[in-house]
Amino acid sequence: MTKYLSISSIIVAACLLFAGCGGGQREKAKDKPAEYRTLVVGRKDMTLSRQYSARLTGRQIVEVRPQVSGSITRILTGEGAAVRKGQTLFVIDQVPYRAALEVAVAARKSAEARLATARMNYDNETQLHEGHVVSDVSVQAMRNALLEAEAALAQARAQELNARNALSYTEVKSPVSGVASMIPWHVGSLVSSSISEPLVTVADDSEVYAYFSITENQALDLMAQYGSIDQFISQAPEVRLRLSNGRDYPQAGRISAVSGTVDAQTGAITLRATFPNADHLLHNGGSATIVVPTHRRDCIVIPQEATYELQNRTFVYRVIDGKTKATQVELFNQHNGREYIVEHGLSQGDTIIAEGAGLLRDGVEVKPKSVNP
Repeated sequence: MTKYLSISSIIVAACLLFAGCGGGQREKAKDKPAEYRTLVVGRKDMTLSRQYSARLTGRQIVEVRPQVSGSITRILTGEGAAVRKGQTLFVIDQVPYRAALEVAVAARKSAEARLATARMNYDNETQLHEGHVVSDVSVQAMRNALLEAEAALAQARAQELNARNALSYTEVKSPVSGVASMIPWHVGSLVSSSISEPLVTVADDSEVYAYFSITENQALDLMAQYGSIDQFISQAPEVRLRLSNGRDYPQAGRISAVSGTVDAQTGAITLRATFPNADHLLHNGGSATIVVPTHRRDCIVIPQEATYELQNRTFVYRVIDGKTKATQVELFNQHNGREYIVEHGLSQGDTIIAEGAGLLRDGVEVKPKSVNP
């Protein structure tokens, strides 16, 4: 019995000793500062970008419509073909317009003959009046006939000009150089100036305009940054174009116009960017994404993991005398998804908790895990 009691006593003493040692270690671990990754705040240049949906249009988009009525007798261009300014694209039945021109020419010649007769009669009547053979009334009557013949000739010439123009309009020409669209009409189709669809649409796509919209607040920020719309247009950085297949267009463009009005329904302002298109890779009516860069120089940049939000305000933890201190910061309204630009609240050289800020509180003693400049 005594032997068993001795063994039990030894076991109890060992347990108490072990418990005492473990408690001391826990106390030491509790007092030991936790390790957190920290960051020494510095300054650097940073480029951010925003993306906007854009619609593409050629520099000039012209719907070609007939100016006279008639049947199409010839189509002289192909769908999707390159056309030149002044090139004949369609021919409308010319027979009635040639006949109308011949009638107008005959009427003009007749009017010229009547005018010649009226002038001759007036000259004769004037000579007789000088010899006191006819009265003043007779001379005035001849003068009136001459004026009437001159007016008739002017009218005949105008009718001839209209007939020539109508005949010329039977040859429908391209007003610009560009690329032809699909052609919904065929030889024999009856067309007029009131047709619902144009004969063809010609797009001058040597340059392509990309139209996109930004919010009014974003526009105000740009105006505040650059000072005015003109300065923004002249100083704005080059923009990139991401095509609908996800690839980037190889040539950069520039913002060339800003709308002077705000859309009352959407509250947006429309901008236009111009891209060169010598290889005709961009097409009128297409869609793409505009990538607009924003360059910021000598700014304070911190990782997003270093921040936490409280009541719509953003905070970081600075490390002061080895302990955490919550500090409110104001951030630039644009970021790249990984980092923030700090406008106010931090200074170069400050040390902050670089990650896990949302798990800390004020006054926590920390031991830097690593310090990154």
